[in-house]
Amino acid sequence: MGLTQAEQAVQQLRELYRRYGYTQYRMSKFEPYDLYVRNKSFLVSENILTFTDADGRLMALKPDVTLSIVKNAKEGAGLQKVYYSENVYRTSPMTRGFREIMQTGLECVGDIDLVSMGEVLLLAAKSLETINGNYLLDVSHLGFVSGLLDGALVAERHRGRLLTFMGEKNVPALMACCRELNVNSEAAEFLCRLTTLYGSPGELLPQLKQMVRNERMALALQQLQEVCPLLPQDRLRLDFSIVNDMNYYNGFIFRGYLPGLPSGVLSGGRYDNLLRQMGRDGGAIGFAVYMNLLERLEGTEDSYDADVLLLYDGGTSPCTVLREAEECRRAGRSVRVERTVPEGLSFRTIRKAGESKC
Repeated sequence: MGLTQAEQAVQQLRELYRRYGYTQYRMSKFEPYDLYVRNKSFLVSENILTFTDADGRLMALKPDVTLSIVKNAKEGAGLQKVYYSENVYRTSPMTRGFREIMQTGLECVGDIDLVSMGEVLLLAAKSLETINGNYLLDVSHLGFVSGLLDGALVAERHRGRLLTFMGEKNVPALMACCRELNVNSEAAEFLCRLTTLYGSPGELLPQLKQMVRNERMALALQQLQEVCPLLPQDRLRLDFSIVNDMNYYNGFIFRGYLPGLPSGVLSGGRYDNLLRQMGRDGGAIGFAVYMNLLERLEGTEDSYDADVLLLYDGGTSPCTVLREAEECRRAGRSVRVERTVPEGLSFRTIRKAGESKC
C-alpha cells in the first residue's frame, strides 16, 4: 500500500523545515502535570489525561508541544528554530473522548524580529501549499486590535468578551457590549469594521491606515505592510476576526484552510506573553499543522498507490528505465517500475519508459 496523504505530507513538511535550517525537537509522551495545569487556558482542550508515575509524581500524556518547547528552550542561546512531528492527546469536541492527534509544526524562540516573523509566515504558506496548492492563509495582528482597545481605555478584564464576539463575527452583540462598557463611538465603530473586514492586503491595508490612532496600531500596521508582500498574494487574506487570548498571544496570528475541510488545518501566532508567564525572556512565534484533519480528505480525492507506473520491456536498457524513474522522483512524484501492470494497485499515470519525459 502507498503512503496516505497525511503520511506523505509529514515527510514533505519535515524536509521543508530542514531546508530552512530548523532542527527536529523530540519529546517524551509524558510531561509533569503541573506544566499544563499552570497554563490550561493556553491549551486547545482543558481536559488532560493523567497518571501517577512510579515515583509518585502526577504525569500527563502531552496535550500540547509548544509548552514543552518553551520550557526547555535555552535562555541566552540566541534564536532557536525547531520543528516537530508529535502525537498529542486531546478530547474531541464531536465524541468527547480522547484522541491521539498527529501535529507537525515549528517554533521560533528567542530574539524575534521581522525577518523571523516573515520566515515563519512564509513557511506556514509553504506548508499549506505542500499539501494542496488551493489553500488560503488568513492573517490578523493582535497589536492592531489591542492598540484600538488601549485607545478606548477598555479594561483588561473586559477584553475577553469583546474578542469572543469578534471571533464569532457577531457584530450586534459586539456593539451592545461596547455600549455596556461605555466604549467611545469611534472605537466601537472601528471594532465592528475590523470584525467584518476580510480581503487581500491590497484592499484592506489602506483602510487600516485610516483607523490608526496610536503608536501600537501604527507598529502593527507597519509589520503587516512589511510581511504581507513576502507571501503569495492570491492565497493571502487579512481577517481580524481571528483573535486569541491576549494573556498569551500578541502580534501576528494566522490560520490556514484547505478545500474540503470545514475548519482550519493550520494555526499559529506570536506568543511572547506565554514566555513571560513561564518566567522566560524573549519572544516566540510558531504554528502547528493538524495532520489528523487530512484523513478527511483521503476519501474525497482519488487515492493512488503511486503517481506513476513506469513500464518497460526487454528492448529498453536498464539505464534508461532507472534514469527516467529518478527524473520523475526528483520532480516530486512517486514511481513504481514494473514490466506489467500489477493487479490490485492504482496509479495516477501509466506510461512506457523511453516514450516521454515525466
